Amino acid sequence: MNTLLKSAVAEALGTFILVFVGGFAVASNQGVVVAALAHGLILAAIIYMLGHISGAHVNPAVTMGLLVGGKINVTKAVYYWVAQLVGAIVAAILLNVISPDAAKAGQTIGSLTAGSVGQAAIFEAILTFFLVSTVYQAAVYGKAGNLAGVAIGFTLAGSILAGGTYTGASLNPARTLGPALIAGDLSYAIPYVVAILIGGAVAGLLHSRFFTSE
Repeated sequence: MNTLLKSAVAEALGTFILVFVGGFAVASNQGVVVAALAHGLILAAIIYMLGHISGAHVNPAVTMGLLVGGKINVTKAVYYWVAQLVGAIVAAILLNVISPDAAKAGQTIGSLTAGSVGQAAIFEAILTFFLVSTVYQAAVYGKAGNLAGVAIGFTLAGSILAGGTYTGASLNPARTLGPALIAGDLSYAIPYVVAILIGGAVAGLLHSRFFTSE
């Protein structure tokens, strides 16, 4: 198996794990703290599990941030995006197989989603900017050393604690699209996906052009 294909499979697996664990944590209706811990802890584990194979982006916004920052090429980004979406969709399908309507209950939505989707999208973009900023400094530039996975997982968990009740705090187009597609509810998906990708791209530009590692 060539290196790019192996990396793409790792991205599919990592995204599957994130959406499966995160989706069930949200669907369990145990509150934002449980959702934050589940997402943050499993993301840290995924980074240590698969980071040496693919970089463990498991998030199209992270891939976007690295693409605009010149850290990966377009071909790799496209492979990763396809793999991430496939992993998310398979996870969402299994959510429903194991527990009926779990994909719907595990969507990344909150109090702003229905009536103020524009505000929700802005919130998502800002939180994604935080996440991709941590990825750059902790992992890409190696400033957190072996604790990079912890730093990134903590950033996701903290962002969900802040935004979970308002937007679902997705910070990840695959995490949004997988459950939304299987639930048949795409009413909020496009604003979320666009905003999240923009947040990742802005972080990529800032940290690759201004906050570069010396």
